[in-house]
Amino acid sequence: MVLATSSKIKDTVNSLPIKFKNMKLLLTSGGLTNKSIVNAFLELAGKPFNELSLAFIPTAANVEEGNKDWLIGDLIMLKELGFKSVDIVDISAVPQDIWEPRLNEADVLLFEGGNTFHLMYWVKKSGLKDLLPKLLETKVYVGISAGSMITSHKLSLSSSEKYYSEEIGTHRDEDGLGYVSFYILPHLNSPYFPKRREEFLAEMAQEIKEPIYVIDDQSAIQVVDGKARIISEGKYLAFNV
Repeated sequence: MVLATSSKIKDTVNSLPIKFKNMKLLLTSGGLTNKSIVNAFLELAGKPFNELSLAFIPTAANVEEGNKDWLIGDLIMLKELGFKSVDIVDISAVPQDIWEPRLNEADVLLFEGGNTFHLMYWVKKSGLKDLLPKLLETKVYVGISAGSMITSHKLSLSSSEKYYSEEIGTHRDEDGLGYVSFYILPHLNSPYFPKRREEFLAEMAQEIKEPIYVIDDQSAIQVVDGKARIISEGKYLAFNV
């Protein structure tokens, strides 16, 4: 079954299975890109932007080649929203005794997009995976693209390359964080992802049993108190629901 929802749909309530019910998650494709997503974020945060400290985790972008204007754009977006502070904390670049206190000080943990497998590898290797459930008892998790995808139980839908550097070795693990019991796939109808189209996705979804939510850059999934809802001023697709 395929559910297609078109533009200007806001706050559509969906019944989605959630594993960790004490977490506040905002899973986005392109970040806080419109008023509806901004409002959904502020609802989770419970404070205005000028009272919120954010830790920006760029790790997924480290292995991506070429122009990084998208990463720069995301940082500019955060600056223009007026956060009290934006700290850049790369969990692959510094040891735990440096990154852990900085994440503890933040109100919001934002995981940037990029390579999904690289990000998940470092979330595990750094020790952050074990600390996240406790951190997220008091903080908001925001994912952009890869940062959203790792909250699923598997990374099976990721189109990222699997990097086998000397550091990573033969890492082949496709396990995600398992915070939500559905797949999230970003960048619906993006020109940079030509197979993120309904005709390709419908065929792919036939091989997967779990719900799949494919969202464009004007859409997000808000998760709070064990409940999830689609926040969209753009388009999204839902399969297997």
